[in-house]
Amino acid sequence: MKNIVLFCAAGMSTSLLVKKMEKAAEQEGFECKIAAHSLNELKTYGPDADIVLLGPQVRYNLDKVKTELPEKLVVVIDMKQYGMMDGKGVLEMVHKTLGE
Repeated sequence: MKNIVLFCAAGMSTSLLVKKMEKAAEQEGFECKIAAHSLNELKTYGPDADIVLLGPQVRYNLDKVKTELPEKLVVVIDMKQYGMMDGKGVLEMVHKTLGE
């Protein structure tokens, strides 16, 4: 089971995207745990993630997050997919990034 963790400024807007991603994962039979948190909780939830996704509003933290979690895959969510709350599209990007 993959652990996908999304981070944004407060964890609120990303939680909406999580719901869409969970629905897409369920439809395709992809076993995963998806959660959204504030970037302030990076040290708490980042280490257990298989992939870390950053909301576009915090993309300026990409290098900092990569430094904090050097062993993790860290990707910024596409602004268009984020704006449209395209859970299926973001999940497809996760599959590609994980090499699945």
